[in-house]
Amino acid sequence: MSLQRLVLLRHGQTDYNVAGRMQGHLDSVLTETGLAQAAAVAPEIARFAPDRLISSDLRRAVDTADIVGAASGQPIKLDARLRETHLGEWQGCSVAEIEQAWPGAIAAWRSDPAWTPPGGESRIDVVRRSQPVVDELDEEFATARDGTVVLVAHGGLIAGLVSGLLALPTSAWPSIGGIGNCHWAALARRTDHPRWRLVGYNVGTW
Repeated sequence: MSLQRLVLLRHGQTDYNVAGRMQGHLDSVLTETGLAQAAAVAPEIARFAPDRLISSDLRRAVDTADIVGAASGQPIKLDARLRETHLGEWQGCSVAEIEQAWPGAIAAWRSDPAWTPPGGESRIDVVRRSQPVVDELDEEFATARDGTVVLVAHGGLIAGLVSGLLALPTSAWPSIGGIGNCHWAALARRTDHPRWRLVGYNVGTW
């Protein structure tokens, strides 16, 4: 067995979260509340004793990971494959603005992982680009007795990647709900079986 525990942490609250606007690949920043959330969750993540700390390269994730890294004693590796879903023409818009310009599109996007926002990527696309990060970690930890990795990323990516790692049919992906700012999902494996199991979802201290 190689990698045995995976913790996927969402970044703290951002200015776009407060304004109710879609972020995608836009480089929004943490609010004072977001920084406080990261400071509160960092000791909890440190208790997992991670062997690696990998973050999306978007600023909101990096700034969260910096605080987590200081608590856990781990350097941060950045990986653009952990970015949030690219939302194309929706980036920077509110849900109300999207509904006005593309009636019914938000409902379609939320219910169908293959549905793609104009100029963006689908949830399936996001999992296709992010799951190799975990595959590579499996290879890295192939000779290890145990391994724990923390990924600092984004709500949409985390929901999709959890669905992909659990090998859920895409029709079931919408049943994996959202995740709060600085909340996390945890997956683990038994020592005698390679299948991932969900052991915690939307867990947080805030």
